Amino acid sequence: MLLELRDVSKIYGNVHALRDVSLGVRSGEWVSIMGPSGSGKTTLLNIIGCMDQPSRGQVMLDGIDLSSLSAKQLTEVRRDKVGLVFQQFHLIPHLTAVENIMVAQYYHSMADKEEALKALGRVGLAHRAHHFPNQLSGGEQQRVCVARALINYPSLILADEPTGNLDEANEQLIVELFRELHRDGHTIIVVTHDQDVGQLADRQVRIEHGSIRSIEGTALEMVATPSPRR
Repeated sequence: MLLELRDVSKIYGNVHALRDVSLGVRSGEWVSIMGPSGSGKTTLLNIIGCMDQPSRGQVMLDGIDLSSLSAKQLTEVRRDKVGLVFQQFHLIPHLTAVENIMVAQYYHSMADKEEALKALGRVGLAHRAHHFPNQLSGGEQQRVCVARALINYPSLILADEPTGNLDEANEQLIVELFRELHRDGHTIIVVTHDQDVGQLADRQVRIEHGSIRSIEGTALEMVATPSPRR
């Protein structure tokens, strides 16, 4: 099991953003996290992506227990294990496409321009390597983000509304790219409002009011069994 959440809850004051969420994801699986605004999707993404910690419960990622790590340790795990793709792109505007990818390499180990260029070639953007973000379409910027997410060979690709800011044509380009990554054996979790995008995953996990309400699709391994209450 690459990722396992057991009885994970997140509480902000009197607000229960997540309530006893248990979920398992195996290597090579594509899972979509769906639900209305305010349902807990972003909170769940932040915990899986090592950007936050649960109030209670256990999170295991690639054999590492995230639940009790320090902020510094979480940053290291995120750097080494997770490739993040954001709705808002978060590209550095004064750097070219290839330089944006090299920044991710730099924080991981060592920048390698040739390897970064190959990553851009993989997403069909070798010819746009030296363009700045404002010279790229939304779809091209998102493909740079995918290349950046992949450059350090993460165990898990985590995407937050990756088609949310794209028109239909560019959405289809990104969707096909994720299909290709899935065929290549990457483990993918996509948070999305888009029903059509969500249905492409092996499983669709629907969250409402901080709890998993349903899981549909063909599982490589079913949802983890919640631990007994104490």
